Amino acid sequence: MEANIFDCPQEPVTEDIEHFLGEKRKLIQPTALKDPKLKNLKETLVDWINSTLKPEHIVVQSLEEDLFDGLVLHHLLTHLAGVQVPVEEMALTSAAQIRKLELVLGQLNRRLGLKEEEEEQQQTKWSVPLIHNKDLLATVHLLVAMVRRFQPELDLPPSVEVEVVVVEVSRSGIKSETQIEVLTEKRDEESEPQGNGELRLFDTRAVQKHPASSFPRDLTLFSAVTRAHPIDQLLGLDTGKVDTVKQAILHFVNKNVSSLGLQVADMERQFADGVILLLLIGQLEGYFVPLCDFNLIPANHSEMLHNVTLALNLLIDTDLEVSNISPEDIVSQDVPATMKVLYALFKKHKE
Repeated sequence: MEANIFDCPQEPVTEDIEHFLGEKRKLIQPTALKDPKLKNLKETLVDWINSTLKPEHIVVQSLEEDLFDGLVLHHLLTHLAGVQVPVEEMALTSAAQIRKLELVLGQLNRRLGLKEEEEEQQQTKWSVPLIHNKDLLATVHLLVAMVRRFQPELDLPPSVEVEVVVVEVSRSGIKSETQIEVLTEKRDEESEPQGNGELRLFDTRAVQKHPASSFPRDLTLFSAVTRAHPIDQLLGLDTGKVDTVKQAILHFVNKNVSSLGLQVADMERQFADGVILLLLIGQLEGYFVPLCDFNLIPANHSEMLHNVTLALNLLIDTDLEVSNISPEDIVSQDVPATMKVLYALFKKHKE
């Protein structure tokens, strides 16, 4: 327990919420990663890369881990298109890797026949940030496009589709939509051909088995088609892909507590004693929580528990749905519990 929460280093709070919001992300459902068709496609692409770059003695084992720094893509571009890009062979720093990817992807997009306006639209499939962040969906999309352009005779597994959650954080809330994304098209003999990389919604036959209300297409939370809490669903995705939502919530928090001289950087730890949570509630709801009612510098677990319990009771009095959240979980720095409370406040006061 730190002696004083007010010792947290201060950073400027960005006033424009679009600094964090507005970008759409497509996240593969974890269960989809076990799909045999997807595994087969990944293995085929790995074998293709290794056979193509065998003369360079380059061996790829993982699409996510081995392509993010631009080295493999650079060699593929040189071998397949005969293009020499003036970049360093080994980019060791993150900044150098990003610069290398920018040059290599720029050349690749041109060789793939993408015009500038098409290249901008293509960012929903792959981009420098997505490839550098080891985004599997973007990496597969790019490699499939390269195979289609440079080695069309290669027989990729057909009809590979994955279930994705399309996520967008905006002023109207956190929206999500569950869709099926096509990675490889169906063969000519198969019905209903799909364009490579196009999206379609769930099979309508499945939707007809349930009430329409069970399949909301534009949600204010991370909820797909289940009744699970949206934060539980979010945290059930790839653990490395929840930062956008966390930063949006933290931006909202800091924007409202900055006038008190506070800055939150660690969502779980800094809310565990209830102090900042109480001050945030007071700021948002427009009232002052008397200092005699809580412990400004809690010295033990009991005082922290008192603070958090008071905060949750105040939220329940304002009709926020937090009655099923245990104060003990917040004190114990439970990630889902803390995010549920903060999201309830974000949802109510986002404007």
